[in-house]
Amino acid sequence: MKEKLTQRWPLPSISKPIVIIGAGGIVRDAHLPAYQQAGFTVAGIFDINHKLAEKTANEWNIETVYRTLEDATQSSDVIYDLALPPAVVPSVLEALPDNVAVLIQKPMGLDLNAARNIKQLCHRKQLKAAMNFQLRYAPMMLALKAALHAEMLGDLLDVELNVNIHTPWEMFPFLTSMERIELLVHSIHYIDLVRSIAGEPKGVFCRTMADPRSEAFKQTRTSIILDYDYPLRAIMSINHNHQFGRRAQNAQFRFEGTNGCITIKMGVSLDYPNGEADEFWMSTNGSEWESLSLDGSWFPEAFIGTMSNLQRFDAGEDCTLYTSVDDAFHTMAVVEACFESNNSPSHRIERT
Repeated sequence: MKEKLTQRWPLPSISKPIVIIGAGGIVRDAHLPAYQQAGFTVAGIFDINHKLAEKTANEWNIETVYRTLEDATQSSDVIYDLALPPAVVPSVLEALPDNVAVLIQKPMGLDLNAARNIKQLCHRKQLKAAMNFQLRYAPMMLALKAALHAEMLGDLLDVELNVNIHTPWEMFPFLTSMERIELLVHSIHYIDLVRSIAGEPKGVFCRTMADPRSEAFKQTRTSIILDYDYPLRAIMSINHNHQFGRRAQNAQFRFEGTNGCITIKMGVSLDYPNGEADEFWMSTNGSEWESLSLDGSWFPEAFIGTMSNLQRFDAGEDCTLYTSVDDAFHTMAVVEACFESNNSPSHRIERT
């Protein structure tokens, strides 16, 4: 049964060509390798840094490098892939033709008001718009959802995330200007994943903070409790500043139910950017722990899933756009609640 767990989102029967707006590292490291593996055609690319767009096009045999955003947004018969900083997303969405399909890099704006504006803009232009919350589509997470759907773990009781890693923040100098970092650009993936598994939490308890070893960045360490009804407990502990080697590093989810448990290692976070292999382990009904052979990893295979769902939804093959802007807005609402909780006092201890 374990070996039959679904790990791939089905590909579209016929796919539209893709136009990419943005040629940054995530495009070169994940989008383009994923699309090449899936057999998707990238028709063209645009970036305000034209030389970078040309370099990327040469490396990946992309036929067209657009000179202007206006040139890049002329077609109504393509899928647009926006790999952009959140602040510029609304202006690019405005430039798109109405009624087209578009995949938008997370986060959905810098705060909940920005997310609301993006959602309303997409509705006004009748865009088939999805956010690129691709962790949901990683082979290990699709297998997890299949196991839960088959009730292999029984009733879900416990969701725990432990991330204790060393992230080389110097690779991301643009983050130093942002007031919101860790939750908005990293742990948002975990929040979105848990929402997709367990549904909407009633509330949150959160603390997120900087670290004196990387104090140029506003937050690099976060603790979150997602408040669900009994008997479900959901907790996350994230530290990006562990600088003492691999021994104590960890990047693991644990999903435990009444009849079994699954642990998932997210290898991409370890020894970043080199990464390690993902791992999926399961024990049910008192059985020995067994590993599942995974058909790919978070990077880049999960990026095939988000694009496949959008392509299939656009073609009428999927009835649901699983990371639509409407669904993603709820992830942004949890993130906003985390920041609000962080600014709220804790319950004081009576000491007299």
